[in-house]
Formats: sequence, structure tokens, C-alpha cells
Amino acid sequence: MFKPIKNIYIALVIALVAVVALNWGSAYYYSHLDLTQDQVYTLSPGTREVLKKLDQPVKIKFYFSKSDENMPLALKGFASRVEDLLAEFKSAGAGKLIIENDDPQPDTPVEDAATADGIGAQALQNGDHFYLGLVASRGEKKSVIPAITMERERLLEYDIVRAISRTQEGNKTQVGILSSEPVFGSRGMPMMGIPPSQKQVFVSELERDYKVVNVASDTKAIDPEIKILLVLHPKDISEQTQYALDQFVMRGGKLIAMLDPYAYFDLIPGQGGMQPGGTSSNLERLMKGWGVSLDTGKVLSDLQYMSGAGVQGLPTLLSFNDQAYNPNDIATAKLGATLFPFAGSFSLEVAPGLKHEVLIHSSKNSSLIGSAQLMDRGDKAMGGFKASGVEHPVAVRVEGQFKTAFPDGAPVPPVDPKDKDKVDKNGKPLAKVTDAKSQVGSKAPGAAAPKVGSTEATEPVVAALVHLNQTSANNSVVLIADTDFISNEAAVEIQEVFGQKIVYPSNGNLGFLQALVDQYAGDAALVSLRTRQSASRPLTVIHDMEMVAQQAYVGKIKELEDSLQKTQESLKALQKDKGPGESAAILSKEQQAQIDEFRKKESAARLELRGLRKNLRLESEALQFWVKVVNIGLLPALLLLLWLGLALRGRRSSPA
Repeated sequence: MFKPIKNIYIALVIALVAVVALNWGSAYYYSHLDLTQDQVYTLSPGTREVLKKLDQPVKIKFYFSKSDENMPLALKGFASRVEDLLAEFKSAGAGKLIIENDDPQPDTPVEDAATADGIGAQALQNGDHFYLGLVASRGEKKSVIPAITMERERLLEYDIVRAISRTQEGNKTQVGILSSEPVFGSRGMPMMGIPPSQKQVFVSELERDYKVVNVASDTKAIDPEIKILLVLHPKDISEQTQYALDQFVMRGGKLIAMLDPYAYFDLIPGQGGMQPGGTSSNLERLMKGWGVSLDTGKVLSDLQYMSGAGVQGLPTLLSFNDQAYNPNDIATAKLGATLFPFAGSFSLEVAPGLKHEVLIHSSKNSSLIGSAQLMDRGDKAMGGFKASGVEHPVAVRVEGQFKTAFPDGAPVPPVDPKDKDKVDKNGKPLAKVTDAKSQVGSKAPGAAAPKVGSTEATEPVVAALVHLNQTSANNSVVLIADTDFISNEAAVEIQEVFGQKIVYPSNGNLGFLQALVDQYAGDAALVSLRTRQSASRPLTVIHDMEMVAQQAYVGKIKELEDSLQKTQESLKALQKDKGPGESAAILSKEQQAQIDEFRKKESAARLELRGLRKNLRLESEALQFWVKVVNIGLLPALLLLLWLGLALRGRRSSPA
């Protein structure tokens, strides 16, 4: 039977030997226990899947100025977390991943190596420089993360595994972007007050993984080489271009369409320069057959997901969280916070052979309002608010076997009725198009071939395509009732560090679009990574409490205002009833009594409001207190109980 060690010196020596042995063994065997609810600190299945596909070893050189004495503790802690994550990668790499840690110091060969690998020097507050980045390489192929920053920590796992994936050989999937906005950048028109614009960040991000093609907004055909097509704000889209989209889907192409009832960032020339346009876009003819419709005259207002609070609350600037997402779709599960400015809502109807899957939706405490009220804030926005009681779809996936919206073939191009040689007496074109061959594949003499990633979009040079009436197999289309969410202003923050542009995601907007593209590109492993980007867990219970109390507050204000208006109307009526010679400035007994009664009601209402705000504050503070108690004290309390239990058990089992 085991006997306890009574000599304290022997016990200390054994404990010391055990600690040394444990540290020595940890250098050869790495393991950890992740107790977080969403396994935030555990590699996702997508990462492990990518690492399993490695057919040759990949080396990761991690550069960090560890021995710099001026390095802040917070930054050292962050770098330590990066090293731990890389250790996780190495463990899951099954010998195919080699991790090398380097410490670049000024005027050393290691610093020269970091610069040669494309690692950028970052600056501390005191002006000193340090290095924190990595490069993944396999043979001659390299992929660099020049600057690893704390602001991008929630995307770190994805950034590393994407760098590893880029070292693998293979042709890139071709992605087309058709947009009425200059997302590829533009030279501008200074004479008309239109400044030049830079390429949108989402385009640059897609170009890192895909072969991105700029498709003309008035195209008559989609190049068959394009496998995924993003349609962004197709305002004033023609029948011919809708036909091109229709046939693209019929051929099995993957379509992601971003539409909008009020595109705030679609800038148009105004008196003071470029101003928000608030233009709308739709694919009405195509979506009709898909059982989807979009009211371009209505904007979604939601009190649960509104941005801001109190007088600054803007219920049309939607800040979605996990409660608004489809948890079963890998593009939206665990997406984190997203921001959708002035979004619309889809109406869904039964469509033969198709099914709808809602990816993002509003709360039931939402409503559709006219564009004239979309900028209303606080009490003004919520005074006349009436919740619809239903969840409005904001992003939808349509799946199944699609049928064409053009059963008669390609639409006839419009002809100027003034041209009498080409129209009949009813103004209809004389020429008839019997199939799509006369509309697709034609090329004007001297026309240029399409350019990849260029600012100027060109018409594709493709062979004649046969008209298709339906898809040969099941296909899917994603529709999003907002275009502003992917603009730089809503999705990212851009900073310059010593002339180098660093992009930080402000939310999950960019990740949502990239996840959809990755999903359609067939790399489900990368998609599953994006679903784990956010480790934050907002206190939604507190938010809901504040929202309910705020609604009650607004209701009391509205009641008070209505009472005031009725009193004023009564006063006017009493003034009219005064006899001749009576002064309008002198109040009668009836008027004075009515005013006194109103003041009593006003005082009582204000007292009730103060009580409401106090109760809200007390309940909110109490809930936050107990949340902190549980988060901070639960684990120590469990360890204490475990220790007490073991101590009592040992006392009972020891001989008397």
C-alpha cells in the first residue's frame, strides 16, 4: 500500500525532478486542453484537412524580434500566442510542416534574411523597429505574411493556412466581377468633379487566391472560363445582360448577386463633389422564376440589430451577430459581427424544383420602411415604429434545378424607333433572333481580349453558345439584399505603416463574401476556417434588456407628446369659444385647470421614466457582475472543491 512521504526535503526533490521531466517531455510532445465553448484555441477541422493534403514538406519561418528589450509585454504575449498556434500547426502537420523561429536584430544576417523574405519592419511607440511576420515556402514557391498584427488576431489561423495553401501548385479558379461601381478602381474625371479611386479591398483579397476578371456591366455573354461570378449593384441592367447571367447559371456557373434598395456608397456627382447616390438595383426577371423578389422602395429597420443606442441609435444601420445567421451553413456559422448599411429584404415564394435557405435574417422586432425615413435616429426613428413580428431574409441561397427566364431564347436588342429601316409600322424590330448564336460569341473587328484584373472591362471572346432551357444538374445562387456591406468604408480599416498599406477587417463582412467564393470554388476546408474567426461573445441578454426598456421609454415619450398635442388642441378650441372683448392672453378657469392636470401627468410620467431607467441600470449591472463572477471565479472554485474532495478522501483512507 502506498505510504505518504513524510520527509519534506525528499518531497521537494521529487517535485523538482517531476517539473524538470515535464518540461523536458513537453519539448517533444505538445498538447493542451481547450475549455472554451467554441474551441477557440483549437485548430479547426478545415486547417487539419488542408494539412493532410500536403504532399511535400512546407517550411514556415517565423520572424519575431524576441530579444528586443523595448518590446511591450502585450506584444510579447501576442507573439507567444502566435508561436503556440504554430506549434499546433506542426503537431497537426504529421511531419510535413517545418517551423523555424528567427530573432531579427539590427544589422544582423537574420534581419537581412527577413527583409529578403518580404517581412516588413513595424514601429514601436518610441520609434524603434521590430519584426513580426512569417513566410511559408515549398521549393521556389513562397507566400508571405509581412506583418502579423494584434488587430488581425482573430484571422490568424486562416492567414497562416492560406499562406500554406498558396505554396501548393495548381491553376487558380477564375472569378468574374460584374459591377456598375468602379470596384477595380478608376482614373476619375477631374473636369466633372469625379476623383480617381483605388481598387476595393475585397477585389485585392480575392486576387490573392483566384484569377479575377473584370466583366463589363453591359456584357452580352459570360466567358465559360469563369466559374464564379459576383454581380455587384447591377443598376439599370439590360435584358441582354440578364440573359447572359441566366445562361451562365444554366451552364452550372455559380452566381453571387449583391442587390440593393439604397446603395449609399454608390457615389454620384453633386454640387459639392461626389455624394451618396442611394441608387437601387434588382434582377427582377431572373428572380421571379426563383421565387424571390426585392422591394427596391423599402429599407430594413431593426431595433434589435441597430447600431448605436439612445438618441444616436440608427435602426437602418444593421449590426448583425450570431443570432442573425444560419448556424448550419459553413459560410455564416460563427461568422462574428457584420455591418449592413441600409439593407433590403427578400420575399420568398414557392418555386418548382427549388428551395430557399436563409443565410442572414433580421429579428422579429423589425420592419420595412420607406427610404425617406432611413436616416431617422433615436426617438424619431422609434416613435412610430411597428414591428412586423417576422424575420426578414437579408441573404438567401437558392438551390435546385433552375429553369431559364428566357424560354424564347436571347432577347432582341432594342432598336431606335426613329430608324425606319429597322422597325415595322408598330415600332418592332424587323430582324429576328432565332438563337443565342447571333448574340453570343460575336467580336467586333479590332476588339481587345479580356484582361484579368484590369480596370477596363472588355467583352469576352467566346465560341457561340447554345441556348439552354434548364440546368443539367442542381445548382445554387446566393442573393444578398445589400451592396454597401462589402465597400471599404463598411468592411475594413486601412492604415499605412512606413508606406506599406495594412488592411484590418472591421468585422466579418469581408470574411462572409470570401467564404461564399471559397465555398463555390470547392475548397470547403478554407470555408470552415472562416466560420471560426470571432472569439467574442457579446452579452446579447443585456442588449435585449436595453432594447425592451428603450422601447418602453420611447412609448412613454410618445404618450406624453400625444397628451401635449391634445391639450394644445383643447386650448385652441377654448380660445375660439371666448366671447367678444375677452383677452386671448388671459386663461380661463377651464384652461388653467386643464394645464394643471397636464402638468401632473407630465410629472408622473417623468417619475416613471426615471424609475424605468434606474431599474434597467440595476438589472444590467447585476447581470454583468454575475457574468464576471462566473467567468473569473468558476474555475478556481472548482479546483478548490476538487482539492477539498481529495483531501477528505485521503484523510478517510489513511490509517488511524
